[in-house]
Amino acid sequence: MPNILVENVKTIGGHSDCVYTLERGPGSTFFSSGGDGVIAQWDFNNLDDGRMIAKVPSSVYALHYYAERGVLIVGQNFDGLHLIDVAEKKELGSIQLGTSAIFDIKVVKDRIFAALANGEVYILDLTTLETIQVLRHSDKSARTISISESLGHLAVGYSDNHIRIFKLQDFELLHDIEAHKISVFTVQYSPDERYLISGSRDAHLKVWNTEGGYSEHESIVAHMFAINHMSYSPDSKHFVTCSMDKSIKVWDAETFQLLKVIDKARHAGHGTSVNRVLWTDFNDLLLSASDDRSISVWDIKF
Repeated sequence: MPNILVENVKTIGGHSDCVYTLERGPGSTFFSSGGDGVIAQWDFNNLDDGRMIAKVPSSVYALHYYAERGVLIVGQNFDGLHLIDVAEKKELGSIQLGTSAIFDIKVVKDRIFAALANGEVYILDLTTLETIQVLRHSDKSARTISISESLGHLAVGYSDNHIRIFKLQDFELLHDIEAHKISVFTVQYSPDERYLISGSRDAHLKVWNTEGGYSEHESIVAHMFAINHMSYSPDSKHFVTCSMDKSIKVWDAETFQLLKVIDKARHAGHGTSVNRVLWTDFNDLLLSASDDRSISVWDIKF
């Protein structure tokens, strides 16, 4: 492996339960939430002083900050979506989406896409919260969403082992891929959109060629246990995966070669499952969130 320097810049406490999600915020800030229902906002310039901007009664697995309108969308388990004006710290609206957990949220052009534990994917108008469409293609959880505007594709990973690709224009099902042996936990288009990358509970990382009808380009035994999430570096040259095996792994985005393993023994990493990673453009710092109730801030130098 090449010589890569990893520094644990800071470990942040503050949550009283597992931290499940991280999200970019305005300026030098980011958001976190998890099992305690607290939505916290942190500033890289003062990581000792996070502030609670909202609290909900149950766990939060999904946050999405829509910078165009300054709105944070919170997916509260069993109670639907809440829209928060970040500057004013006030709720703009909410909508019940049945009684399912919400695993992922994305927004494109004032359309909210929400992946639910009952297998449904809701598409809603952000300004009115009216339902545009509900995609029902599985009775197993819809776990993860990635969107390519240039391809006009919506990719959804499910707990029935499949990835389904839909047209963004009319939500027609284009491809139904039996992708993994068990649940697909994360999907993400590469920045150049040549590939769709998927990670699964089967610990495999798979690379799908978007130019070849989503044919399988590569399959990698990437971790010991479930791959929970992934995130690309700001310069698009690398990405990281995180796992239930307590590790974070750094990969070359072009060759898919493993470059570095970040863990507790070598880098004072997390002691339990790493649930989320977010590679920010604030000094290229990487964030990770864990079942150990902490958020770690990493500086990775190549």
